[in-house]
Amino acid sequence: MYRIGHEEKEAVARVIESRSLFKINKSLQESMHAEEEMRELFQCEHAIIMTSGHAALTSALIALGIGPGDEVIVPAYTYISTAMAVVAAGAIPIIAEVNDSLTLCPEDTEKKITSRTKAIMPVHIQGFPCDMDALAALAKKYSIAIVEDACQADGGCYHGKRLGTIGDAGALSFNYYKVITSGEGGALLTNNRTVFERALIYHDSSAVAYFGDQLSNVETQLFCGNEYRTNEITSAILRAQMRRMDGILADLRRNKKTIMDAVAASVTFVPSNDPEGDCGTTIALRFDTAEQAAAFAAAPGIAGTVPINTGKHVYRNWTPVMQKKGALHPLMDPFKMEANRNFVPDYKVDMCPKTLDLLSRSVYIGVNPDWTEKECADKAEAILRALG
Repeated sequence: MYRIGHEEKEAVARVIESRSLFKINKSLQESMHAEEEMRELFQCEHAIIMTSGHAALTSALIALGIGPGDEVIVPAYTYISTAMAVVAAGAIPIIAEVNDSLTLCPEDTEKKITSRTKAIMPVHIQGFPCDMDALAALAKKYSIAIVEDACQADGGCYHGKRLGTIGDAGALSFNYYKVITSGEGGALLTNNRTVFERALIYHDSSAVAYFGDQLSNVETQLFCGNEYRTNEITSAILRAQMRRMDGILADLRRNKKTIMDAVAASVTFVPSNDPEGDCGTTIALRFDTAEQAAAFAAAPGIAGTVPINTGKHVYRNWTPVMQKKGALHPLMDPFKMEANRNFVPDYKVDMCPKTLDLLSRSVYIGVNPDWTEKECADKAEAILRALG
């Protein structure tokens, strides 16, 4: 969480005083207005606010008709919820390497495409944009969908277009650790009307047909889904946060650039697919060895993170996926379903060696949008000092 204050307090109080906390109401309609404002802010045709980024990813896959018998390619470096969304849809996650940018490698992705591949899930990890031109070309070549995981990249861009709006659908997250936050929450973005209608039904099938006019102009037939419905307090906080978003991003990018410019002659940066669109949350450095990276990260004043040590963000730590425990009930487990029986991968902890090598030799330094010029200078000085 970067910035939160009086505006969010007022938003919560406003909803409580209205006594209309349910999403569908004839009072403040915070959720409706939040989705309107999100469509404008992200320049997309449809937006659905949900309970989490995982909910949005799952809803997107379901809405694209993905299920048993299908494969979805995910990067080896992403939070486990990306792969778990594929499993939740009944499909099989196929794990591909990341490249030097620490985002999904287009070359390895193409190697992993089969007749069963129905989607690619690029993840804009740490606010770093993926190579969406190359991935979009693959999607077109093989007639497969793109579901963007922009959960760590709220508001970021790729060549001027907001992350999460480039593919067939995209997901955002608003939990405590994201660029903007409502405590928890997420959103599905899409320009595809069919995807929107199906996701609308799936994400709240227990209420969408019974409250308000949510099915007005919806042609998709109702089906059983899940309950990922937001509420008015969350939406009210999110409206205030969205008004802060571009200011937060501008300050993050400014401070990141200030520090990077000061140390550029002495370090090797992890390359970016779009430095201007990068969210600016993280300075990423590359070292020759894992030992050098670890020593630098632990040096005074650095407060660095070596991404190989970030637990469930690294594929080999996705325990239920690696062990193929896709559901409690075996008949609901995609890894045991007849449609997938002959195509379940033999996941190995060392199957993505390039990813493991790159993650072990990289160091992240978090950036704060509220750092002063002196604090930026101090951080740059600490980096240079740690390099010896």
